[in-house]
Order: sequence, then C-alpha cells, then structure tokens
Amino acid sequence: MSPSMTPELHYAILAATFTGLIWLPIIANRLLEIGPWRALKNPEPDVRPRADWSHRAGHAHRNAIENLVVFAPLAISVHVLGVGDDLTAAWSQAFFWSRVAHAVVYTLGAPLVRTIAFFIGFLAQMTLAARLLGLV
Repeated sequence: MSPSMTPELHYAILAATFTGLIWLPIIANRLLEIGPWRALKNPEPDVRPRADWSHRAGHAHRNAIENLVVFAPLAISVHVLGVGDDLTAAWSQAFFWSRVAHAVVYTLGAPLVRTIAFFIGFLAQMTLAARLLGLV
C-alpha cells in the first residue's frame, strides 16, 4: 500500500477487484456446460446453469456488486475527507473479508454463514456512514 493510500481506499480497491473477478468461475462453468460457441455468442441470461454452485455464484456476484455500490462511495468519501481512523480502517478490512467469505459460502451453499458474512459487511458500511455523518 502506497503512503498516500488510506486503508479505506485500499480495501475499496480490493473489494472492487474481487467483485470484478467473481465472474471467472461462472463463465468457465458456462463454457464447459454449453460449449464455447453458445457461451460466447449472444447472452442467454435466463438459461440456468446445471451446476448449482454456478447458479449460487451468479447470485453472489450480483450481491457483491450491489454491496460494492454502497461501500465504495463511503470508503472513497472517508478517504477524500480525511476522516479515517483505526475504526474505519478495521471496518473497511472487515468489509472486504466479509465479501470474500460471503461469495465463498454462498457458492458452497452455506446459508447461515452467508447471512453472518453479509451482516458484517452491512455493519462495515454503516460504520463508515456513521463516521461521515459525525455520529461516531
């Protein structure tokens, strides 16, 4: 991490990168299931993968995008406004790792652990929002 990069920005970048990579196993499965030509021609978004894990991974990817849309502006705002501290740094790290855990356990089909991981990410978002609003 460069000296000018705050932990909040660092974990926002890691979360965005991870979110951008989640589709790789999904498309790899699609290539195997329906073949390269059909997989790479016009998309067929309503065709459910035969592999349940791939279907769940698709949902995990969409959920990661939805949560990145909330987290990234908060983390960037903390960075730009210079209001970060150990609390926001720790929760930014927690957000990233909770999203990794969420994607993995969602893909594996572990519902309770998935919910816990999601909730940790939500707490991280709310902590950054509270800091920006001067509540903590």
